[in-house]
Amino acid sequence: MAELSELEAVLGYTFQEPSLLVRALTHPSYLSEHPEIGRSYQRLEFLGDAVLGLALAEAFFDLFPDEREGVLAQARASLAKGSFLARVARKLNLQDHLLLGSSEEESGGRNRASSLEDSLEAVFGAVYLDGGFEAARDCILRAYGDIQEATERALSRDNPKGKLQEWVQARDPNQPPIYELVEESGPPHDKRFTVEVSLFGKVSGEGKGRSKKEAEENAARAALAGLES
Repeated sequence: MAELSELEAVLGYTFQEPSLLVRALTHPSYLSEHPEIGRSYQRLEFLGDAVLGLALAEAFFDLFPDEREGVLAQARASLAKGSFLARVARKLNLQDHLLLGSSEEESGGRNRASSLEDSLEAVFGAVYLDGGFEAARDCILRAYGDIQEATERALSRDNPKGKLQEWVQARDPNQPPIYELVEESGPPHDKRFTVEVSLFGKVSGEGKGRSKKEAEENAARAALAGLES
């Protein structure tokens, strides 16, 4: 239980039912080797996603009293997306506490962004079940740090498709970037998408994501990085 205590200290929350935290750290691959655990983090992830969304919505509603709904929605999306969650999880050293099956461990699953973001949402869901919404909200805001600063940073880099479109239009407004889905893999509940973006008839970037939108954004980021290099 020493490691759990370390994580609880980082989270700023002590569980009344530590088994909830264990479940939030249990990758599905661990169950085949340790069926006594009973469940992985997947159901808690579903709950935690909703809790996170509400906590962020409440925070933005208070932080930006004059902003329109669309801006608030964009801010929430920027801090709830997978890549941002993975960064928060690494800041908490969540990767050191994941319970993984041997094959997942050997394939680098401990540092896989998708596992980190899923488990982080599950942790938020576990805190909610253990201590209620107020405890979960406080845990989320502690994990994010200065949420206004985090939002401003995230929004500043959150529109790579728009930036790429501007770059292209400045050169030829009649040839917009073309995004093509080149691969779709994984089970229905855990899809992964790969997208390529072409500029002026040439593939200029590739991106992967848990949705087509995220994959397109990552492809645009890759293309922009290539233009800047």
